[in-house]
Amino acid sequence: MSLQNKIDFAVIFSVKNANPNGDPLNGNRPRTDFGGYGEVTDVCLKRKLRDRLIELQESIFVQSDENKTDGMTSLRNRAESEEFGLGKEAFNGKKTPADETAKMACDKWFDVRSFGQIFAYKGEKSGGGVSIAIRGPVTIQSAFSIEPVGITSTQITKSVSGEGDGEKKASDTMGMKHRVDEAIYIAYGAMTPQLAERTGFSNADAEIIKQILPKLFEGDASSARPEGSMAVEKVIWWQHNSKAGQYSSAKVHRTLDVNTDGTIDENKLLKSLDGLKPEIIDGF
Repeated sequence: MSLQNKIDFAVIFSVKNANPNGDPLNGNRPRTDFGGYGEVTDVCLKRKLRDRLIELQESIFVQSDENKTDGMTSLRNRAESEEFGLGKEAFNGKKTPADETAKMACDKWFDVRSFGQIFAYKGEKSGGGVSIAIRGPVTIQSAFSIEPVGITSTQITKSVSGEGDGEKKASDTMGMKHRVDEAIYIAYGAMTPQLAERTGFSNADAEIIKQILPKLFEGDASSARPEGSMAVEKVIWWQHNSKAGQYSSAKVHRTLDVNTDGTIDENKLLKSLDGLKPEIIDGF
């Protein structure tokens, strides 16, 4: 059975001496908006969600290179694989109706029935390509810091030879490393039952996402994000009593006030909306 109740959620997380989401068009500096507020894109957050889902051995279609479980070299290869996907005939518009392919993809992959996916592949010389757009019921907004962030940039050098026989020392290579000193970010999201009916996203699927959100940054360490430098402080989970929801997502999200240290007034939040009390979950 598909999702029966509208769900809104928020993730409050802290960053300390880490680069939460570098911008490749700006020297990999931490992303900020024009007001200086830190940003972590929705794409970045969904990538981390997919990585946590892979750790739970859920079947995931969009896999990052460092977390691939099947060795497929492209999304199309994975989609058309007989072992890991749906097979080539499923993506031949002349042999398989688009609605049938969409249903099979949603049944097969957790992230497709959650976030949606576009399958657009050219056919062979004889034709038969597909263009299938699946709209997912789970939406996640980009996260923004509650205050403008301070960014520290450090010049680094590499003074070892990466190539050659070692007889001649290579010249030092210069580079830059950037970090957010300390900040609190908030990301909002929602789950829509009307769209869940189309993809088969269920109450059980929603529960899995609820379980992994507090662990979003566990196992995600790198030189730019050392272990413990990013942590989920709170997850706020509003489950409405109907498919349409008791309140709009905008009104629900605006009830959340977060202090500069990441704390919230739980009593005030619980009383903000008549008949809709959120579940407040501590970070992992």
